[in-house]
Amino acid sequence: MRLIIQDTYAQAASWIAQYVAHRINVHTKEKPFVLGLPTGSSPLGIYKELICLYREGKVSFNNVVTFNMDEYIGLHSSHPQSYHTFMHDNFFSSIDIRPENINIPNGLAEDVSEECLRYEEQIAKYGGIDLFLGGVGEDGHIAFNEPGSSFQSVTRVKTLTQPTVNANARFFDDKPGLVPKKAITVGVATIMQASEVVIMVNGHRKARALQQAVEGAVSHMWPITVLQMHPKGIIVCDEEAVSELRVGTYKYFKDIERVVN
Repeated sequence: MRLIIQDTYAQAASWIAQYVAHRINVHTKEKPFVLGLPTGSSPLGIYKELICLYREGKVSFNNVVTFNMDEYIGLHSSHPQSYHTFMHDNFFSSIDIRPENINIPNGLAEDVSEECLRYEEQIAKYGGIDLFLGGVGEDGHIAFNEPGSSFQSVTRVKTLTQPTVNANARFFDDKPGLVPKKAITVGVATIMQASEVVIMVNGHRKARALQQAVEGAVSHMWPITVLQMHPKGIIVCDEEAVSELRVGTYKYFKDIERVVN
């Protein structure tokens, strides 16, 4: 597992955007590049940087297929806080991706279990995810795979914990009661089956999660720790997020990246 430590959130977002663009550009044009995408505040800077790279002619999304990590159950795609709306407003409307190449779970499906199965089958149809981009919660959750989630889990319905509901209330006028209590989410196994996984960890509130991801034992109570088992897992963080790492750990990863670069 690589740990890329950048001075600021903006630099971390830029590093990830440059990396994603590079991976898209070196990918064979014979088949689409399949990109897994997150929502929330963490990836906003990444999306802004990718949009800039697109406008500068440094990357095209014309041959990219995307799969979003999750969607609330019960929200129409046009709802201001649906992840369909989030992705359109913050990313898709500003790049050249084909609408038919965008995949987001349907939170209004009549049979959500069938929708979860369909989503996994759609990923398999494209040969799996080439690169899964994600963030992490303060409790170490990735997508909506919260503490206790099985490492064998695939796309499924997940009941959200109260801390997650409280954290997401900021998008619902700071009213936890307005936050949907269930969501469709890709599973831990779905993420781990990707050829590459890149996770953004930013801010001092995520420091404990980063410490567990890098120095802790692999545990389903800290889902982010599963990345230690991925052959091409990368965590990109800012300086605020490293406050709970040992000095030796910090220096080790900084030194390794000096050699790599």
